[in-house]
Amino acid sequence: MKEVYPGILQLIDVMGTFAFTVSGAFAAMERRLDPFGVLIISFVTAVGGGTLRDVLVGDLPVRWLANGTTIGVVFAASVATMLFGSLLKRLDKALFLFDALGLGFFTIVGVEVGINKSLSASICIALGTITACFGGVLRDVLLNKVPLIFHKEIYALACIAGGGFYYALYHLQVPADLAKVGCIFLVFAIRFLAIRYQLALPRFYLKQDS
Repeated sequence: MKEVYPGILQLIDVMGTFAFTVSGAFAAMERRLDPFGVLIISFVTAVGGGTLRDVLVGDLPVRWLANGTTIGVVFAASVATMLFGSLLKRLDKALFLFDALGLGFFTIVGVEVGINKSLSASICIALGTITACFGGVLRDVLLNKVPLIFHKEIYALACIAGGGFYYALYHLQVPADLAKVGCIFLVFAIRFLAIRYQLALPRFYLKQDS
């Protein structure tokens, strides 16, 4: 299926990578890491999910090794966060927008990898979720924190819903651009509503003995 607006998707890719990198840099700076540590955590946040996906399906070398744009965006965003962190914090709404749009785009990339490998629907959706979310998981593990998506906010669920929606539209032969826009919009809408109304999944805890 031919893409009519590849430039828009490329822009979402860059802006999403930028937002993911900034979130990683802020997390590293909160832990008072040195500049090299901030750069590494930022890089892992931005490309960790895609790297894990490519390793799982045997697509080697991983994509970012052949994509100079991704490396450039990550480096520039990391340095900008270290130098202008206070200014970027004021742009939290814009960063949320980029993050949510990027989340939808990276979900699509992961699902498409699975489709091209003729994998099952559940595996395709899992690859989309891994691509979008596991950079943040690796970030939190490296910083010795419980990954954010496991205990706060609806994040992975948005990717699962968007990935399933995209997979269904793809197999219904909906035009590629319409399917991608639908997936990105659904992921963005779920993230927006979750933040706006402080929605979260129910939690089940064992009662503590008094």
